[in-house]
Formats: sequence, structure tokens, C-alpha cells
Amino acid sequence: MYKGKKYDVIVVGAGHAGCEAGLASARMGLKTLILTINLDSIAYMPCNPSIGGTAKGHLVREVDALGGEMGKNIDETYIQSKMLNTSKGPAVHSLRAQADKFAYQQRMKYAIERQENLEVKQDEVMSLILDGNKVIGVKTRTVPAIYGDAVVITTGTYLRSTIIVGDVQYLSGPNGMASSNFLSENLKEMGIELRRFKTGTPARIKASTIDYSKVIPQPGDERVIPFSFLNEECNMDQVQCYLTYTNAGTHKIITDNIDKSPMYNGTIEGVGPRYCPSIEDKVMRFPDKERHQVFLEPEGRNTEEVYIQGLSSSFPEDIQEMMIRSVEGLENCEIMRSGYAIEYDCIDPVQLNLSLEIKSYENLFFGGQINGTSGYEEAAAQGLIAGVNAALKVKGMEPLILDRGDAYIGVLIDDLVTKGTNEPYRMLTSRAEYRLILRQDNADLRLTEKGREIGLVDDYRWEKYTERKQMIETEIERLKSTTIGPNEERNKILEENNSSPLKTGISLYELLKRPEITYSMVRMLDDSDVSLPLSIQEEVQIQVKYKGYIDKQIEQVESHRKLEKKKIPEYIDFDDISGLRLEAKQKLKAVKPENIGQASRISGVSPADISVLLIHLEQVRRKRPNLDTKQGE
Repeated sequence: MYKGKKYDVIVVGAGHAGCEAGLASARMGLKTLILTINLDSIAYMPCNPSIGGTAKGHLVREVDALGGEMGKNIDETYIQSKMLNTSKGPAVHSLRAQADKFAYQQRMKYAIERQENLEVKQDEVMSLILDGNKVIGVKTRTVPAIYGDAVVITTGTYLRSTIIVGDVQYLSGPNGMASSNFLSENLKEMGIELRRFKTGTPARIKASTIDYSKVIPQPGDERVIPFSFLNEECNMDQVQCYLTYTNAGTHKIITDNIDKSPMYNGTIEGVGPRYCPSIEDKVMRFPDKERHQVFLEPEGRNTEEVYIQGLSSSFPEDIQEMMIRSVEGLENCEIMRSGYAIEYDCIDPVQLNLSLEIKSYENLFFGGQINGTSGYEEAAAQGLIAGVNAALKVKGMEPLILDRGDAYIGVLIDDLVTKGTNEPYRMLTSRAEYRLILRQDNADLRLTEKGREIGLVDDYRWEKYTERKQMIETEIERLKSTTIGPNEERNKILEENNSSPLKTGISLYELLKRPEITYSMVRMLDDSDVSLPLSIQEEVQIQVKYKGYIDKQIEQVESHRKLEKKKIPEYIDFDDISGLRLEAKQKLKAVKPENIGQASRISGVSPADISVLLIHLEQVRRKRPNLDTKQGE
């Protein structure tokens, strides 16, 4: 029997999760293979060609800080960039960039192709090869056996995927790509629980058929802030986006034809994303709302296709056309691709450990939309962690576990593994209880050292990081040690900025703590010739102004980590713990939490249950002091 090569890590799928998983494993020195049904689908953007957004921008910067590729890729291929939520505090500032979808895909494909230790091949994985409860390889359509010490599944929305447009249904991946129709059955046979989710995408229209006199220009930011910490600035010409709105006529077309919507006539069985609803759903759920935003976003520099954000729909094509042409500015638009819904298989993520290795089989990891998430950014974050931990498992090292106080990535994975999800999960800033210290601006300060420890951060990135960190620390110390006194010119500047004039000497640090004073104002009052990059100035300003709040949150994180350090041995039988409520026993057995902190976040486990569990663990510790509290006997 013909056998393929032997690899350390095999990655199944080459979407945003698969790309990061494969690159991470290879960059950590392991011989890695990425398998994809179609090489042309690598890093494909079947929905909105954008990266970042509220909370999602945090994930991208964290992926970058750990040594991932997504941030670098979008910095090279964006067509418009904006920082969102700038009227609010820095904790919720989020970077978002519209991508040239074709350039983005091509650059990522090239990054994979030229990566040392990484091979990429076009083939479909049909099943996994098992040795007892260990996964030792894959069987593809053309090769009976390709062996690997670890396998990472990142199949996105391709598992048994079905496209739905009106009453038309057919097996297909996104945008006409081939679907994967055999691996689902194999996972079921292995006893892995699958579920059916749904997502969708709006139509694309031809740019030259839009009436731009009726739509509102939406320019990008004058100063483009990069996603990657390797870049201080990005200076490409930006492409204009536009805004328009639905109206009463649009809503009437939708309500008059709602029985033809697969979402409402029972055709679609899968659960869709709550935070990215179809236009049918928005109109039916909010009947009093007179209009909804519609953003017109070009798909690239060298294409006429324009993405209609806000009009996602699976109506029949004729209804879609009527609906779209009822929108101001789109009366004569030409539809190039119709919108559609797509149903697909994914797993219940509570079957996973925090490392993203599945509990029931050794050496099998999952990352991305197969874990029940939505979005390119959530996928990339999970893919990177799954790839890292697959590599660490092969090396015989402890997994990289980011907790809720470390990163948005930690919040994302903990939510999935501990709470599960009944709909496609989307990252939101409100999900992070420590968001003041999990800002996008300090992702490198939080995570780059962790990336270096596991071997993912290269020398160049490490040098850039240490230089940036040193500049921040040095400037904060300089502000503390530099005192200025009152004079006519300084007091005039302060009064012009609604700040109290100086009467005695004050350190620049204390001056910057005033709410109305910015770092640039401090520099006007300072006689030194210090010159720092804007990103350093902004980081210094945030750290100084919010220090009190940051310190309080760090204390909360440390308190939280005490519970995370209390491991729950694998040999613990929750049924034998008297005092635990029945619901708590059932939930604890289903999730199998790794520590008390994780157990406390399980829905249905009360504080009283946690107290009972803590008492039981202390009793066990006293009886069995020499046992490994993680592995047991």
C-alpha cells in the first residue's frame, strides 16, 4: 500500500485557522503538512473581505504579538483602514481594515509556500487513522495513509456544507468551492459530537452601476495604524467606501415575501450568528426601525465587485434583486453574485481541552469555525493556538494556555471550552472582564515574551519588541523624574487647554495624569528634545493616565489566577462528591474542567458547589499528598 511522507504535524484545511496553525508549527521547527481541497481556497475570504473590527482587532494584534501572520498580511494588502470606537476609552479601540481579497489571499499563500519546514498539498482528507485512542495520521482521497504525530482539523465551513438560495439547495463550500463530504461521518463514527450551524453572505454588485451621487462617502483614517507590531506605519493609497440605507420600500419587499425566505419557511435548520443577522432577520425582529445601514465596500483594487454589508440574505435571486434595487443609489445596480446561506457541520467545543486538543483522543486538535465560531479573526486565533499546542505536544512540552487575564484569545477559548455555544460565537469586548488590561495597543507587551518562550517569535520580532518595551519604560521613568515649574508661557498653554496653571513644581508624570492633558501637550511644556514614535507616545499616555485602574484590574486578575492554579485531578469522580447538586455533577462531568476557576464559570455550577468541590479537593490532597494533582495515579 502506498504511503505518503511522515510528518510531525498535519493540518487539515487552509483557511485563516489552517494558515496560522501550519505556519506556527513550522516556525517552531516541526515538519508540517497542510492539506486543502483546493489550493485556490487558501486564506480565502468568502464573506466580507475585512480584517479586525470591534474586539476582533484585539485578536489580530494578539495573533501578531505571538508571531502569527494575519496582522502582517493585512498591513500589506489593505485598501482602507479605520480605528473604531475612538470616542470611547482605549480598552475598546479596535482597528479594522478592508482588504483587497485577492491580494490578501495571494500573499498568505506565498507566505505558506516559502515557509521552511512547511509543505502544502491539494487533497481531501476522508478520515483519520487511529491507534487505539491516538490519532496517528489521515487518509486522503488519493493517499491511503499519511502519518503524523499530531493532527489539527481546521475545516471551517466546508464540512458537509450546503448552499441555500431560496428553494435551491446544493452541496458546496463557500462561493462554489468543493465541500468536504466524508470527514464528518468519520468524526461521528469516532463518537465526536457534531452540530449544524449556518452563516451567510450578501450579494456582490458591480461598482460602475452604483449611483454615487446618492450614497455617502466613508473615507479611511488619514493616519493608518498598522495591525502588526513590526510596522510603525502603513502608507498605501486608500479606496473609498460608501454608506446608504434601507427604507420602507425595502422592508415591504422583505415582509411581503418572508414566506420565501429559507430562514423563515423551515428550509434552514442550522443556527445562525446572532450578531451578524440576515436583513430578513433584522426587519422581522425590529419592525419599528425605519431603516438599516448598508455599507458598500469594494472587494479589491482590481475588481468591479462591491460587497453590500448589511444586506446578507438567502432570498430567491429575484427577491434579492428587488430588495437591493429598492435601496437609494442601487436602483440600477447589476448583481454579480447573489447572496446565500450556508449550512455546515461543526463540533461541540466543550469536548475540547483548553489546549484545543479533544478530550476523547490524543494528538487531535481543532481550531477555527469547526469549533462553532464565526469570523476570520476568531479562526486565526484558534488556529495559531491549536498549531502551537500540536507542536508542543509532539515536542513533549506543556501546552500554551492563555487565560482570561492574558488575552482575548484566552477569553475566546475559555468561553468555547467551558460554556460551549449554541450559535456561531463572535468575540465581543463585553465578553472580556479584564478588558482594560487586554487592550489592542499592549498586545505585544502581554504576549510576545510567551511567543518567544515557545519558539514562535523570531530574533527580528524579539529585537523590535525589546526596543519598543525599553522606550516605553524609559520614557515613563523620565516623566517621573522630570519636574517643571510655573512660568508665564507654560501657564498660558495650560489655561488654553482648560487646565489649572502651575503654582509650584510638578513632575511631567503627574501633569500627564490630568484628564485634559495629552502627551503632546506635555512635550510642549517640556524643554527636553526627546523624540519618540507616535505608537510609543500613545502607549506611554495610556499607561500613565489609567495606571490606577490598571493596577486594580491586575489585582483582580491575580485573585482570579489563584483559582486557576487549583487543579482538578483527572481521577476525581464528581458523582462521589457528597454535597454537589445533581445539575453541578452533570455539568462538571460533561465539561471536565481542568481547574477550579474553569469550574466556577460553568453554567449550572453555583458558588456553593465550588465550595463543596474545594473542600473535597483539600481532603483528597491530605490523603494523597504525593500524587500529581493533574494526572492522578
